[in-house]
Amino acid sequence: MTRQLELISQTDPHHPAVEAYRMLCANLRFAALDKPLDTLIVTSASPDDHRPRVLANLAVTMAQGGRRTILVDADLRRPGLHTLFGDSNISNQQGLTTLIVEEGTMDQLPLERTGVDNLWLLPSGPTPLNPTDILGSRPMERMVTTLKSQADIILFNAPPIIAVADATVLGTKVDGLLLVVTAGRSRREHVRRAKEMLERAQVHIVGAVLDDVPHSVSLIGY
Repeated sequence: MTRQLELISQTDPHHPAVEAYRMLCANLRFAALDKPLDTLIVTSASPDDHRPRVLANLAVTMAQGGRRTILVDADLRRPGLHTLFGDSNISNQQGLTTLIVEEGTMDQLPLERTGVDNLWLLPSGPTPLNPTDILGSRPMERMVTTLKSQADIILFNAPPIIAVADATVLGTKVDGLLLVVTAGRSRREHVRRAKEMLERAQVHIVGAVLDDVPHSVSLIGY
């Protein structure tokens, strides 16, 4: 897909799909009534799902609603969020991995402007050899705490659940997880298996968003 199609919340705010993202934001607020939802992973069961598109548009919509939003590309295997924002591609030379690996950088977050008010991006940084270990580390916990002091909501992009353990490991360090399911692409058995894996790890599943359904209806729930 082109960048314009990916970021419809930014390029065409009157499109019917944008209202679906606004509804999703409202539903997430309701889901956080009993427990604060300051940090949220957006992931999917398998690589066939449209996770990056949903995540990016959700981030834009939250920012447009006045919430200070930081989008973190925690897909350390196939990062791509840095290509979606700005007039030219955002550099991926500094990011999450350099914060974790290099000492003394937590007070100098390499946040990138996205061109959307209230929305900043923390790129993934250089691809590491041990993504799961990095996401499960103590420095990662400190980084999450630091990010929470900088914004109202932190959204993490994480790899598909049944492919690698990254999303499950990171899910134990945040407030909740949102599962993207794409109509006509996501396989039911993959979604069921992903849900079971997350529950075994005691990851708080906020719900699921159904993407690519007729009339651009997005739902959160099971």
